[in-house]
Amino acid sequence: MKGVLKWGAIVVGCFVVVIIAAMVLIPMFVDVAKYKPVLESKVTEATGRPFSVGDDLSLSLFPWAGVSFSDLRLGNPAGFSEENFVKVKSFEVRVKLWPLLSKDIQIKRFVLNEPQIVLVKNKKGIENWAQPKPAAKKAPEEKTPPTESAPGGFGIPISALTAENVSINNGSALWIDHTTNTRKEITDIGLLLTDVSLIRPVKLMFSAQLDKKPLSLEGTVGPVGTGLKEGKIALDLSLKALKQISLRLKGNLENLVGSPGVDLNIELAEFSPRMLMSELGQEFPVSTTDPKALDRLALSAHVKADAKNVSLTNGNMELDQSKLKFSAAVAEFSKPNLKFDLNLDQINLDRYMPPKSEKPPQGKTSESAEPVKKKPDYAPLRRLILDGSLKIAKLTVNKAQIQDAVLRIKAKDGIFNLDPIKIKMYQGDAAGKAVLNVAKDTPRSNINMRLNGIQVGPLLQDVLEKDLLEGATNADINMALVGDDPETIKKTLNGNGELRFNDGAIVGIDLSAMARNVGAAFGLAKKGEKRPRTDFAEFLMPFTIKNGIANTPKSSLKSPFIRILAVGTADLVKETLDFRVDPQAVATIKGQGDETQRSGIMVPILVSGTFSEPKFRPDLSAATKQRIEKEIFESKEVKKVFEKEELKPLEQNAKDLLKGVLGN
Repeated sequence: MKGVLKWGAIVVGCFVVVIIAAMVLIPMFVDVAKYKPVLESKVTEATGRPFSVGDDLSLSLFPWAGVSFSDLRLGNPAGFSEENFVKVKSFEVRVKLWPLLSKDIQIKRFVLNEPQIVLVKNKKGIENWAQPKPAAKKAPEEKTPPTESAPGGFGIPISALTAENVSINNGSALWIDHTTNTRKEITDIGLLLTDVSLIRPVKLMFSAQLDKKPLSLEGTVGPVGTGLKEGKIALDLSLKALKQISLRLKGNLENLVGSPGVDLNIELAEFSPRMLMSELGQEFPVSTTDPKALDRLALSAHVKADAKNVSLTNGNMELDQSKLKFSAAVAEFSKPNLKFDLNLDQINLDRYMPPKSEKPPQGKTSESAEPVKKKPDYAPLRRLILDGSLKIAKLTVNKAQIQDAVLRIKAKDGIFNLDPIKIKMYQGDAAGKAVLNVAKDTPRSNINMRLNGIQVGPLLQDVLEKDLLEGATNADINMALVGDDPETIKKTLNGNGELRFNDGAIVGIDLSAMARNVGAAFGLAKKGEKRPRTDFAEFLMPFTIKNGIANTPKSSLKSPFIRILAVGTADLVKETLDFRVDPQAVATIKGQGDETQRSGIMVPILVSGTFSEPKFRPDLSAATKQRIEKEIFESKEVKKVFEKEELKPLEQNAKDLLKGVLGN
């Protein structure tokens, strides 16, 4: 028995010696370079690109299995002026051979020196990385047996992995687009992985120059383990770029083989988007009224995502002087179900609006055909399911100052409900709700708003920079409209409401003087230094709107010295006015220290013109009739005549006859 074991050991030993000797001697006596033309031919045939490798191609099997080569070149297909697609100065890899038998990969050295890739889009828009599809070959159907995975769920059948040195040195990537004459280059690419193992965190160091600006990524990845299918891979990486970006990612990559996902904390340190674009040598893509807007940005959030869901929690963003806290979740990407909660402390939207052009845009002449507007596609909005809320503590928009804005929005099947809408502004508040319906190609909207105690004077000063009206505003407004462009909306606007202004004034017009004194009120008399105004206790304006034409059947103004009734229309489509204002004098204001009896001719006022240039003129015809009637029938002589009992029945007949002569 001992003899058998002895001879068995000798045989095994000899077998091992033979294998080792073969691994040492084969590379010495086999001319690998002899097979280089065959290798180049096969790669060229498979890729459709010229391929070549340098003459110093070598192979080793013991004690490390290795291969090395230099001057590898993979060219571009026909139609590109650039010679190379991929170029590598030298490559070397050494792996322990014996542990491979037990699925244990031990890499001694993996070095890639000066790799270069050139990505090109030629003038025809064809990319050099596009690979032509080989002709399909019919083959008998065979059922491929399922690949067995490692016990931990790892898709690659290995039990262990270690590497002493994995590096890429002095690489580069070049992007050339001949259609736009643009060229971008990343140089000095370096990658170093140390302590590579499945059971320990892998240290990673990456660096490069993007358009001669530094770019780096450092941190740890892993341990990977053997359970990629259901396991987690820890991640802690810091990215620095262009002397502006500093981004940290810390968390886990999950289930990379099965259902990949991430669970990460993201921290983007404060940087300047404008300076970032400057570092890239690009103009800032957005033109803003305030040239200092979009100069500061910082972001942090927790991100959890997989193929079906994405959620953002503990979100904080700082944009210039604004601070936003947010959370959001999206599910079912094909029919997005979005929930969000936004809480903003302040923002001035006017800073971010495009600047007003000093010169009018150079549009087409009237003879030129109008450009065809593309009809909006509302299909994505119909698929959207939405449930969100927005709060803004301080908001400036079109110079209007708004506080404590609250908006809740829900949407499904193309119907968006905004309820409630709440804001505070100018010592008052507004509340209401709105509905946007895009279930069909033409959107429909409904708006219901109630205003309470808003001071209209400072509001108009801020928004229009005009002093037109003063007073506390109360209003009920109900509107319905159809369409998505201004012209269509104005033509289809319908609704009703009531505007009420209390304890205010109409600035720039003295309606009392206008009604009493035609010359002074309409610019024919000498103007005083003090700007005219009409004070009122109440200004009531009920209105209806039908197909873009607003009608007020009986607007009224109550002033200490005058009462005014106004009737007319405003055409929102043509932007024209057509109103008649009838004044009525107040005889006295007893109880306010004025017992003066007032009388005289009150001149009706006709308002016409456009919204931008309204015109006021006295109704002289009505004033003349009023004056003649007053002078004839209210004179002392006429009154004495009609005091006689037998002539009194003729008084009314005389008045009617005079009106018929003068006209109604």
